[in-house]
Amino acid sequence: MKNTIAVILARGGSKGIPNKNIKIFNGLPLVAWSVIQAKISKKISKIYLSSDSNKILNIGKKYGVVPIMRPKRISGDKSRSESAILHLLSKINYVPDGIVMLEPTAPLRSPKDIDNCITNFYLNKLDTGFTGAILEDFLIWKKNKKNKLFPINYNYKKKVPRQFRDPEIVENGSIYIFTPKAIKKYKNRFGGKIGFSENQKWQSFEIDDLDDWKFVSLIFKKYLLQKYEKLKKNYG
Repeated sequence: MKNTIAVILARGGSKGIPNKNIKIFNGLPLVAWSVIQAKISKKISKIYLSSDSNKILNIGKKYGVVPIMRPKRISGDKSRSESAILHLLSKINYVPDGIVMLEPTAPLRSPKDIDNCITNFYLNKLDTGFTGAILEDFLIWKKNKKNKLFPINYNYKKKVPRQFRDPEIVENGSIYIFTPKAIKKYKNRFGGKIGFSENQKWQSFEIDDLDDWKFVSLIFKKYLLQKYEKLKKNYG
């Protein structure tokens, strides 16, 4: 079995929703759901929680994950997740085969989604990978600085029926996976041979503001919460 670790990244600062990662989401702190999903996964060997907040790290300790205190210099609004991953790798004394990165603000995933992503990663000998959904019905436009509109993914002058268009994939921010070699080489979650694992459309939402929080909470209740009720009693 491959040695695959999970890394959950959870900063203490949040402008859109104060203390977002420890705010109660369907009965548990938001960050706890990512921890539980990783713990149920059959293919994760160890779970790390990287944060600049003692409050968040203490929650992680409660759930039995390894806390990693992240320096303030790589914990700001403009700091990249990749910096936190590289910092974590410098703190552990071994090299895993693969690293799964989970964002607490994208909780619409299941342990099976994590395992499928890992299986796909090793089966296809990828360097980096992610989860996403295939969208066939979205016609996307962009507005430039001069307020001029133009289409991104289709030509309105030669509109092709949906069934004849190439499928497009939306990166849902839920699960990323890469080798230590790739993240060190590219300093990016993407590089080398890239692949993706398909999720459902309803899993393509993240939490950035209060409207997102309410919407994602409703989706979580509809599709996932019932599966976790017994576990919530154990972990809550």
